[in-house]
Amino acid sequence: MIVANPGRLLRYHRSVASFTNIRRAPPPTFKSRFHQSSFVMGANSKSEGEWRAILSPEQFRILRQKGTEAPNTGSYNHHDAPGVYGCAGCGTPLYKSSTKFSSGCGWPAFFDAIPGAVSRHEDRSMFMTRIEITCTACGGHLGHVFKGEGFDTPTDERHCVNSVSLNFKEE
Repeated sequence: MIVANPGRLLRYHRSVASFTNIRRAPPPTFKSRFHQSSFVMGANSKSEGEWRAILSPEQFRILRQKGTEAPNTGSYNHHDAPGVYGCAGCGTPLYKSSTKFSSGCGWPAFFDAIPGAVSRHEDRSMFMTRIEITCTACGGHLGHVFKGEGFDTPTDERHCVNSVSLNFKEE
């Protein structure tokens, strides 16, 4: 039995009929099979004010507040030039155009990311469990990844990415 006491937790042991202190452990780091790499805010971490100053209001809403752009409105949904898609927040290369495919979902779709560029996190919003993808370098929200949808791709994954989260650089 655990008894709450302001400032500390105590556990009652029946076998010795006494209370002992329970150390509060730091919360565990979330690790699961969904992680490609650990979520680390590196040199590209900024304060909310700094992000607001460099991002458009729509980019801030999506990258920093985990928003979603309306389907079929993004500039990269039907874009197919050769090059590299990078994070709109920090410029880190995320996806090669050779991994982009037409999924018909209304957002740019990729079957794989540049190794180490995209992190995965469990997302339990919207009354369901999904896999959120973020830029490993700055933590910017990119979208979600879906598995097992039957697309004819090497990974059978669909990285559904907001166009607003991306910038494109031609090769």
